[in-house]
Amino acid sequence: MRLLSDLRPQAPTVDELDFKSLYRKSEYDVQTADGWLLKITRYQPRPQPFSQPVLGEPLLLVHGFSQNRHAWTSGQFVKNLLYFGADIHILELRGHGKSSVRLQRERAKNLGVPLPRDIDFDWDLDSYLLFDIPAAVQAVKHVTGREKIFYCGHSMGGILGYGYAGMHGDLEGLVTIGSPSDLGDDFFALRLLAYFEPAITKWIDAVLHLLNIQSGARGGLRRLTAALPGLRRMRAQKEKRPLRHLSHKIVPMDALLKLFERGLSSEKGYQAYERLSRYLVLLSNPNRVTSDDIRWLLRHGGEKEPRKVLVQFARWIRHDEMKCYRTGYDLQKGFARIRIPMAIIFGDMDKLASVKSTRGVYRAAQSEYLLWRPVKGNSHLELTMGHDIRQICYDVKNLIAYAQEHRDRAPSLPRVDR
Repeated sequence: MRLLSDLRPQAPTVDELDFKSLYRKSEYDVQTADGWLLKITRYQPRPQPFSQPVLGEPLLLVHGFSQNRHAWTSGQFVKNLLYFGADIHILELRGHGKSSVRLQRERAKNLGVPLPRDIDFDWDLDSYLLFDIPAAVQAVKHVTGREKIFYCGHSMGGILGYGYAGMHGDLEGLVTIGSPSDLGDDFFALRLLAYFEPAITKWIDAVLHLLNIQSGARGGLRRLTAALPGLRRMRAQKEKRPLRHLSHKIVPMDALLKLFERGLSSEKGYQAYERLSRYLVLLSNPNRVTSDDIRWLLRHGGEKEPRKVLVQFARWIRHDEMKCYRTGYDLQKGFARIRIPMAIIFGDMDKLASVKSTRGVYRAAQSEYLLWRPVKGNSHLELTMGHDIRQICYDVKNLIAYAQEHRDRAPSLPRVDR
């Protein structure tokens, strides 16, 4: 005899659903305390006829170093979370994606408001932590009417999440994906680069200084010849663009990633990359992501990053610290103040975030619900877009569901490792 439950239609799998049937998309503005206008893209879930265990729960997604919203949308990450009913809010940090420098200049021109003081790529990690993340959390709370929200960060976005969770009490849960808490541990090459960063920076500055001296000499020659009628036409033909002062404020990660993408565009190039990855896996394991997806992300998902951000990362690695230098706040000491449900997820082939480089936050956090899990066969980039994102999204769903079930419960004693 068949039960009535057997006669009910089974819920479709996420692959059987049309992505656009799961959400209503919108954008809204975020104003930071230091004058930046940031953009958040919202994917608001549409109720479905099947069970959605975390329907309407607000989740802020924050991308990593030199990335933008495409870190989350180039694969099926957002779709899988919408399947569970999560209310997705994707922040783009200052200077990234829709929160671009160009947007700030257009806004200043059209509205007559002053430009941010650090508009010329003069911000650092402290700017993200002290201004962008707090403004975004407040904006999501305001839009959704919630007192607390969930946070999920990839790479640098997760590091910022560690810092914010230790400083504030308005997160209900924290997920970090590929986010180290001890930068450079288990990655000798990165520590070596960080050690030589001051010397490399001085060398680049010296070269640019010489080029600018040469450029200034050409400018003086141009002004001289402009006064001589016989040479004026010759200079006009040769000088089509004005001379520019060169500076080392920007790390052109977007150009570097596009160059890498062009190298992978041919079949031979991608096959060579696959052979190399058998011995040395860097940012991505080609066996866990399609070639089309990784190339699309490299082409569209890269952004320029300020030199100051890279310099601060290098200083953190050299001194084995994670500090907000403007306020003196120590992110690592703040790990012990994290008591909300937390999931620390990383690839077992990821040199940036490994067992060794994430164990500090795992050991220090006082969360009663604390997941610390490697994803087999994964490196860094494919954690938000590769073949295994479904299990990662299940981890995110489970953390949110746990927090739902324990909202009315009195806080427990701090977790004690045994």
